[in-house]
Amino acid sequence: MTSFFNDLLNSIAERGRALVERGDVRAANDDPVRLAERLLSQSGEASALAIADRLLDLYDRLDGPARAAFFQALADRFGPDLAAVETAIARYAGNPSSAEAARLHAVAEPRRQDLVRKLNRTARGTERLVRMRADLLAAGGRPNAFSEVDADFEHLFRSWFNRGFLVLQPITWNTPAIILEKIIAYEAVHEICSWEDLRRRIEPADRRCYAFFHPSLNDEPLIFVEVALVRGMADAVGPILSAERKQLDAAQADTAIFYSISNCQVGLKGISFGNFLIKQVARELLKELPHLKTFATLSPIPGFRRWAESALQQEGAESLAVAAHLDLSDFAARVDAGELGGADTDEDAIAPNVRTAVSGLAAHYFLNAKHRSGQPLDPVQRFHLGNGARLDRINWRGDLSPRGCAQSFGLMVNYVYDLDRIEENHEAYAQRWEIVAAPGIRQLARQRSVQALIAA
Repeated sequence: MTSFFNDLLNSIAERGRALVERGDVRAANDDPVRLAERLLSQSGEASALAIADRLLDLYDRLDGPARAAFFQALADRFGPDLAAVETAIARYAGNPSSAEAARLHAVAEPRRQDLVRKLNRTARGTERLVRMRADLLAAGGRPNAFSEVDADFEHLFRSWFNRGFLVLQPITWNTPAIILEKIIAYEAVHEICSWEDLRRRIEPADRRCYAFFHPSLNDEPLIFVEVALVRGMADAVGPILSAERKQLDAAQADTAIFYSISNCQVGLKGISFGNFLIKQVARELLKELPHLKTFATLSPIPGFRRWAESALQQEGAESLAVAAHLDLSDFAARVDAGELGGADTDEDAIAPNVRTAVSGLAAHYFLNAKHRSGQPLDPVQRFHLGNGARLDRINWRGDLSPRGCAQSFGLMVNYVYDLDRIEENHEAYAQRWEIVAAPGIRQLARQRSVQALIAA
């Protein structure tokens, strides 16, 4: 159906090109800004499609500086008509009616929103605009110099990619290769090293993978989640990813572990899909395996080590370290040297009191390290608490990969999705930034060693 629709749009655009070639748009062929102006003034459907298609083709050929100049023009020349806005404001002030409010709303809309809508009507328009926004985000820097332009893209994308348009599909070894290749490329949490590695994650009876797709993005996943069916709560990712692991009969599993969630499209940054994905996948799994009792994540803690090393370098760090029996620099060096031990061994070269102090420091980080807004510092924590999950358990030696050690000294965390409490937990977080956490997390943060670390 999508292919038929694209072919139809291409046919209309071809007819429009013949008309356009006879018009005065030929002089603007190499100027995307003039083409944009022409597109906004065009009333004919075929001609508009042809101009939009030509503008996108021209954009694709621009180099980095030329694309930045185009974005700057969108910011400077395609905003709202401010004079018309002032007039509409005055009219509303004199007659505060629904009709005048609607008129004010219409004239306040930036012209570039209408431009983006018209570009979206072309064949593969949505896909090309998503790529354009990725360029926009890269060109804007931090802070984003084109934030007003980006706000318009995000506003439109939130409508075009709402939950009603998303399609959930299982990813299996029989999924077309073009999609499997993208799953390998887009995996953002635990690298997929080979086709065989991918096969181990999606083919066995105790493994699942699901992705959201959009009808306008052919063969392009938006986000996907990898699931391990296990017995009991998983506390380390190494055994899940191990090539030597013993497979489990899915009928014997009581827990579904979401161990990797990857967003795929940079151009859709800020458009949330994960909250819908996890909840829908949990429901799909329950339909297939009604005996499952627990749905939880095994999640990274991407900012913990950076935060801990910074926090303990503040004034008084020396006395704090002594009080907690924790030399963080020495501990960090030993972690980087691989002295936490292998994932499959019970031996631990780190003293128990150090393990307790570091785990407790992580609990303090989760419960008390916050932005000025009141939200937690940790982005993964914000995501899962916002979805209604419970912060459940901190796992020592959860991820001993170089990345895991660099991010969090090898620690990982479980978030539990209690399907009967999701909405309640979500409201507690959304309304009050309340952190719903298991008693064990709070107990870890109250340890004497941790209190000594944070006393100053």
